[in-house]
Order: sequence, then C-alpha cells, then structure tokens
Amino acid sequence: MRLVFVSARSCAILVDEQGDYYARQPYRLTLNGQELPHGRESVVSVFGLWPQTAYTLVFETDGTAETLSFTTPPDVCTMDVRRFGAKGDGQTDDTAAIQAAILCCPAGGRVLLPPGEYRTGPLFLKSHIMIELKKQATLRLTTEVPRFPVLPGMTRTTDETGEVLLGTWEGNPLDMYAAALTGIGVSDVCVIGEGVIDGCADQGEWWSKHHRKPVGPYRPRLFYLRDCDHITLQGLTFRNSPAWNLHPTFSEELTFLSLRIEAPAISPNTDGFDPESCAHVRMYGTVFSVGDDCIALKSGKIYMGRTYRTPCQDIEIAWCLMKDGHGGVTVGSEMAGGVLDVRVHHCRMIGNDRGLRIKTRRGRGKDAVADRILFENVVMEGVKVPLVVNAMYHCDPDGKTPYVQSCDPQPVDDTTPTVGSVIYKSVTATGCAACVAYILGLPERPVARVELDDCRFSFDPAAKPFVPAMAGGIEPCAGKGIVARYVDRLILHRVSIEGITGERTEQTEVRSFEDT
Repeated sequence: MRLVFVSARSCAILVDEQGDYYARQPYRLTLNGQELPHGRESVVSVFGLWPQTAYTLVFETDGTAETLSFTTPPDVCTMDVRRFGAKGDGQTDDTAAIQAAILCCPAGGRVLLPPGEYRTGPLFLKSHIMIELKKQATLRLTTEVPRFPVLPGMTRTTDETGEVLLGTWEGNPLDMYAAALTGIGVSDVCVIGEGVIDGCADQGEWWSKHHRKPVGPYRPRLFYLRDCDHITLQGLTFRNSPAWNLHPTFSEELTFLSLRIEAPAISPNTDGFDPESCAHVRMYGTVFSVGDDCIALKSGKIYMGRTYRTPCQDIEIAWCLMKDGHGGVTVGSEMAGGVLDVRVHHCRMIGNDRGLRIKTRRGRGKDAVADRILFENVVMEGVKVPLVVNAMYHCDPDGKTPYVQSCDPQPVDDTTPTVGSVIYKSVTATGCAACVAYILGLPERPVARVELDDCRFSFDPAAKPFVPAMAGGIEPCAGKGIVARYVDRLILHRVSIEGITGERTEQTEVRSFEDT
C-alpha cells in the first residue's frame, strides 16, 4: 500500500501495485477505524478529509494487514459558491457567481460546490487554490455558442519577434472556444471531488455539425491548460465533451487520479486525455469510455513541433481501464515535437479497435521522434489489433497522397520522422481479431527496434476481418500473427500466439529478426 497523493481534503492510495485497474484480490480498507466503500480498484481516492488531521489507513486481505499513517496539510478557508450567489438549481446561470468565488479565493483556500446542478459557461482557473465538487454536484456546460469566450490561436507580440499562442486544434495554433475549465499560466491548482463536469454536447450541435468546417473557432474541451504547472485532478467524472476531454498543453508536473471520462462511442473527436508537449505527467486509476482514442500523446502537428521543439516526455499511465474507443493508448499522430520516455503499465483494455498504438507520417519532421516507449503488464480483452506502429498514417488532408503513402524510399530530410525503441513486455490479449501486431515503418527510415517479451495472444475464432492500421493499401484481415514491414530489428522472446490462420510472422524488409 502506498500513498500517492494527499491534499487538505482528499488522498489517493495505491493498494495493489501488481494489479491492473482492478486489484488482484478482494480487500477491506478502513480509515481511522471506519470502513471505506470501494469497487476493488487498485487506486482508491478518499474524500471528505479535514485539514491538519492525522489519519491511519488499514488495508486487509487474505488475513494480512498493512497500515499507513499520514497527516493532511492545512488550508486557509472555504469559499462556498452559494455565498457568492450560485443557486445550483439547474435553471440559473451560475457562471458569474462561481467565477467570482474562484477569483476571490485566497492562496491556499478552497472553492466549494455543494450538491446541486450548476448551469455555467466556461470558467477560468486561478493559481494556488483548490476547487472541490461534492458528490451530486454537477457543472453543466451551456450549449449556447455565443456565451463561449474565444481563445485566439496566434497573436503576434508588439515587437513582432514572437507570438502568444492560446487556442489550438489538432496540433495547430487555431482559434478555439474556451473549455469548461481553462487554465492559462496557472500553478498549484487542485480540482477534486466526486462531482461531474458535463459538456452537454449530446444536447447541442457540437457533435451533429462536427463534419462541417467551422466558420469560426473550433470546438471546446472540458479541461484545457496552457503553460501551467503542478496541477492535480482527482475523482471527477467528465462527460459528453464537445471535443477532447482533458487537453493540457506546454505544461508540466500534472497528476490525474481516479477520474471517469465518458462519451458515447459515436461521439466525434472525444479523446479522453491528450497531453500535448507536456512533461512529468502521471495518470493513475482512471476509467475511459469514449468515441475516439482513450489517451493520445501529442506534440504539435507540424508548425508547433518544428517551432517550439517541445516533446511530450516522462509520461506514466498506470492502473487505468480503457473501454471502447479507437485506441487504448496512442502516441501521435500530431507529434512533430517528439514523444519520449513513456511508460504504460498495469492497465486493462476492453473492446478497443486498437490497443497500444503509435502513429506518425512523412512531414512530421526530424524532431518527430518517438523513442523509449515501454508498454508493460497490459491486459486486453476483445481488442481487435493489440499492437500497431504506423509510420504512414493517412488521416491528414494530404494523408493519402503518394508523398505520405509511397513504399518507395524517399529522401531522408527535415520532414522525416523517427520511431526508435518500442518495447512490449508482459502484454496479454484475448479475443483478438485482425492480427497480433501491425508494424509499418518507412522504407527510408525503418522502425529502429520493436521488442515483444513474455507476451501472449489468442484470437476470437468468430472475429470478422478488420483493417489493422490506418494506412494506404492495407486490407481487412482476420487471424494474422505479426506483420512487420520496414523494421531494423524485431525481437520476439517468449511470445505465444494461439488461433492464427497463417504464418506466425509476415516480414518485409526486416533487417534483423530474433524469435526465442
């Protein structure tokens, strides 16, 4: 048992380091002698604590017990939004009252949303405060577009030598509507609780008109950061976002604990978590069920990556559950600044199209380096394609052109991306459909190293054919093993594959291959 986070009002405990989202055994958890309800999660968040109070946790399973003691830090005061005029009646516009409470809260204080339904427009965060949404407190985002402030994509500085970037869309500096919660240049903020932030996109036109090129700004998120640090989200449910749910950019020291991120499978662009050019990020104990990738690590499409050269790096994703969604955990495809030092471990994926996924393409550039990527202790059920590395991803305006899709070697230049070391360790997948892995490098720059160690795969005998990777000329398939094209080194060690209909591996220009 390990304490992974403590605030004046909450804590998070890792009760089973070797479990996935679920602990391996039933357990009993008590706090100062009182039993805590839980759903057998490996990461448990506890709310309703008091500042400057000593607590003792006892974890019991199989006749053994562990004890952990801690003291909560102090806080300064509580600013109840009801005292600022918020009604929480589901009818009143509570935007101004809640924003006033945030702006007036002193450093070290807490803004409290008691149970109720708060109708609101976008809200902006302030440094050095906590915001708590109590259980049965819901922020419902307006669907009235004119009430959304606009974050300009690019503003030139007065001396014309620089720029201020605020809005973004899919890795480009473009005007966008502000998020339900927006932080610009803020530090030391906790947003916690058992409440809900509902984007209400199922009620407006955000999803129904997504296919139209916007005349004005792009769709908002539910949570957006720019140039922030030391931010924590804990316990909340994010639901029905107009677009991406959680989107921190150019920020660092970010912690996300015990969240629920929900959107219908048919909802467009509702990625769960998209850290972009962020560093030192940890995501623990979160449940995803969305209409796009559950998690996608990014660093700009082309201009942002080449100009700022800020990779997404030092990312840890653990004890999470990814249900449905196009991808479980994805690197790219907008990653022109690179993605480095990623560890995804002790996660469970159920019913995703693709599980562990890397996607890039020609044009992302020389800084678009995906390297030192480790996927470890991941369990998948009914994931059609567990492993994908795709260097010819075709979902850009020019994605299906010969420049992107050609299998003839192209010149290696400033537009050429790199996929370095990708390791899959102790990955188990049952109910596979198309193939175990589809690895597609570039003929002029093959994937440097792909290693599978102690991995086990089995197929659903009734699986229907499915396109394993989104690139030109790839046909639907079923029951294939490992397909590798343009790879420098492919290593298989203790890899078991059951139920395939063809060869264990299909190789094209794999320069070094080991299977032990």
